[in-house]
Amino acid sequence: MAHIIVVGNEKGGAGKSTVSMHVATALARMGHRVGALDLDLRQRTMGRYCDNRRRYLESEGVSLPGPSYMELPEIEQGALAPGENAYDHRLSKAVSALEAESDFILIDCPGSHTRLSQVAHSLADTLITPLNDSFVDFDLLARIDNDGEKILGPSVYSEMVWNARQLRAQAGLKPIDWIVLRNRLGAQQMINKMKMEKALERLSKRIGFRIAPGFSERVIFRELFPRGLTLLDLKDVGVKQLNISNVAARQELRDLMSALHLPEVDVRF
Repeated sequence: MAHIIVVGNEKGGAGKSTVSMHVATALARMGHRVGALDLDLRQRTMGRYCDNRRRYLESEGVSLPGPSYMELPEIEQGALAPGENAYDHRLSKAVSALEAESDFILIDCPGSHTRLSQVAHSLADTLITPLNDSFVDFDLLARIDNDGEKILGPSVYSEMVWNARQLRAQAGLKPIDWIVLRNRLGAQQMINKMKMEKALERLSKRIGFRIAPGFSERVIFRELFPRGLTLLDLKDVGVKQLNISNVAARQELRDLMSALHLPEVDVRF
């Protein structure tokens, strides 16, 4: 069975699609077969990333490893069992189709609570949650006191992950390996940054996730999107020498891939 990686967070702008594309491409470049789904049916950022990549490679006559992207299949109403949810059926059908030809399936979830996202979380072997270094984003994981010191209780997204864990346990599946990324970090060591670090460490012990390094805020990620490229593709498309920022970003990706502890993955790039 394919190992399913879900990238989820109920807030937009945390860098989910950037993380999704880089993780999927890194796995493909390491020789793994990677299928990809985008469950944000409106914005389709991951889907457009893959579309841009396909068009760019075709126009340049270049072949580069990457994920095999699939749209959720449309279904006839008559194909549904009595009481079956149409979105559940579409997601199940897509995962089944990709599973036969993939070592990993990466699912990029929308920045909102949807039925598709809820079901996808219950399928996750590995769950990656990118989080901006802000207590606004932290509030999706837990409620805190006015000083940002004391955790008052889990919040909406943590509760959804808990429900997904319960469903997997009832089905006899292995627990979700949940990783929270401190993403889009600034360079300055601010008081807020230190408070966030301490709060996440406390919360990780309480609700059971691992903390891993994410990506710093870099212009290169936005620049690569129109061509559907990642940091790992730059030398193959004619960039002779990477600047210091790009080298640092590649190291961040290595650190992330190592921290994920994915099965049979040897991080070398």
